Amino acid sequence: MQVEILCVGKLKEKYLKDACDEYAKRLSRFCNLTVTEFKDEAVGEQASDAQILQAIEREGERILSKISERDYVISLCVEGKPLSSEAFAKELETVFQKGIARLVFVIGGSCGLSEQVKKRSNLRLSFSAMTFPHQLMRVILLEQLYRTYKINANESYHK
Repeated sequence: MQVEILCVGKLKEKYLKDACDEYAKRLSRFCNLTVTEFKDEAVGEQASDAQILQAIEREGERILSKISERDYVISLCVEGKPLSSEAFAKELETVFQKGIARLVFVIGGSCGLSEQVKKRSNLRLSFSAMTFPHQLMRVILLEQLYRTYKINANESYHK
């Protein structure tokens, strides 16, 4: 299974890079993982709503350019569907059983995701009603993916 994470922004802190590298290494026995980073649009502190929306739309266009019609897309959004780890594992097992070749996760930038990306998504997923930095969200997503594969393989780790 090809799993791709499309994310706006680059990891800057070493401890986040190290955590992502560790989970990518663990995931390598379950899937072919690729992470694609997109430049985040500069939005000043005094940016208008229109300027913020324009930045989100530009980021969204770059994200959509990397998604094909056959991809199963899961966008991480605060307004998405909340799932437990077990329910997330079941959801992905269903996707795997459908023979989907490529699973794509999308993590937006600090201003959010474009409506076009959300509309293209097969699932809008929320990890919490809280807001997390998008860089930390990448670590959380990778950990939950690893947990999902371990659950679905009936291997210890989950608890």
